[in-house]
Amino acid sequence: MRDLALCLFLFFLAKRVNSVPTKEQFESCLSTISKNPLNLTNYTSGSRIDTAFSESSSPDSSFLNLNFTSLKPILTLKPKSESEIKKSILCSKKLGVQVRTLSGGHDYEGLSYLSLSPFIILNLVNLRSITINLTEETAWIQSGATLGELYYKIAKTSKVHAFAAGTCPSVGVGGHFSGGGLGAMMRKHGLASDSVVDARLMDVSGRILNRRTMGEDVFWALRGGGAASFGVMLSWKVKLARVPEKVTCFISHSMGASMNKLVHRWQYIGAEVDEDLFIRVIIDNTKGGGQRRVQTAFQALFLGGVDRLIPLMNQKFPELGVQAQDCKEMSWIESVMFFIWKSGQPLETLLNRDLRYEDLYIKAKSDFVQNPIPENVFEEVTKRFLEKETPLMILEPLGGKINEISESESPYPHRRGNIYNIQYMVKWRVNTVEEMNKHVTWMRMLYDYMTPYVSSSPRGAYLNYRDLDLGNNTGSKTSFEDARVWGEKYYRGNFKKLGLVKGKIDPTNFFRNEQSVPPLF
Repeated sequence: MRDLALCLFLFFLAKRVNSVPTKEQFESCLSTISKNPLNLTNYTSGSRIDTAFSESSSPDSSFLNLNFTSLKPILTLKPKSESEIKKSILCSKKLGVQVRTLSGGHDYEGLSYLSLSPFIILNLVNLRSITINLTEETAWIQSGATLGELYYKIAKTSKVHAFAAGTCPSVGVGGHFSGGGLGAMMRKHGLASDSVVDARLMDVSGRILNRRTMGEDVFWALRGGGAASFGVMLSWKVKLARVPEKVTCFISHSMGASMNKLVHRWQYIGAEVDEDLFIRVIIDNTKGGGQRRVQTAFQALFLGGVDRLIPLMNQKFPELGVQAQDCKEMSWIESVMFFIWKSGQPLETLLNRDLRYEDLYIKAKSDFVQNPIPENVFEEVTKRFLEKETPLMILEPLGGKINEISESESPYPHRRGNIYNIQYMVKWRVNTVEEMNKHVTWMRMLYDYMTPYVSSSPRGAYLNYRDLDLGNNTGSKTSFEDARVWGEKYYRGNFKKLGLVKGKIDPTNFFRNEQSVPPLF
């Protein structure tokens, strides 16, 4: 029976491969509806596309192992206009090909540029214009832009404006905004998606819709529900935030016996302190004197001067022992550089779209914490970290503005009741099945260990830290009920509404991936 099953699998696999449209067929389709040639990039077997996170798929999930079994795209298109995107969608529908939209290439499981079904890639790198209106205090941003390009443009335009979004400058705005968008100013100004006031989406028919024409339900879904489920995001209009001309940053390192005591104490402070203050915790390894040791960094941004910060720290977190000489006042854009460990370098560093984990493969997971975790748990985490060369945990405080917005106001639901989120990550350099399995197994064991101490029913997860271990779609016919296994971890009670929106705007489930929202009718 096992031999028969294998033969059937190989038969259907060969049948699928033989039925895949060729690059020439796709180009022929495009030429029939296009007078001007599209900017095409042929993807050969030896090339790589923004693979910072592409090697992190779960090895034994039903999504298989993307390192070795993902199909190559039929071709990669780099459209220079929205009309070219429309032609690409229409040809994909005609030829039965899926579309993967690539903005910055940071998808943790590679779903923006990998697939088990025949597909093309729409790389939006040529569509990244940013238009700032200081009178309205808004900006229109095309989805191919990166956060670094947005921050740079704002800084060159104004000294008192900013935008509340992520700390990694090479992340594309297209995916970041549509997944929520955590960042260093979220306690003061909310998530990136909370500041979106309009959007332009191309649907399955090639229509361009804005907030008025798409309707409030679709607009709601785009702001945290993963826009790739609903169409191709073209651009976002966001409300800029006002910031002081000078902000204050500090970083405080800790090792040894006091480290876990400080992390434990931080849990009672991070989400409750003044919303102008953001203190995140970074736990990783260092090698001092050739010996592996675990260290913790408390990295902070304060939207004000050091004269106001120090009394606040002395009152709320005296255990950390931060003094005025440990702090540095700087502009907001300089604080962006500080958070990526690039202080003193030219601002043009933010325009480097390749600023990422070079030559590293990763597996990441996420959690939300609702009650302080016992100190002994961090002691166990420290022991486990010593088993790996490059493990990482980032703890980011919530509260403030995030709590003021109800969990149903946008698809992102992890608001009041959550005190911080955790990003877990492990990295490695050698791309083999054995090496990947070793690191992914370690990550899963750490995640399992943390189960009693994090949110539950369901255990929450952050969409922008994509994790196929949570479950995944098996094809265009995946039922909404089956998808609830992972969908409610990302969206909680908002998943049903997302399914209903999907059923209206994309009832045939054309825009799909291994964790897209299935239609619900």
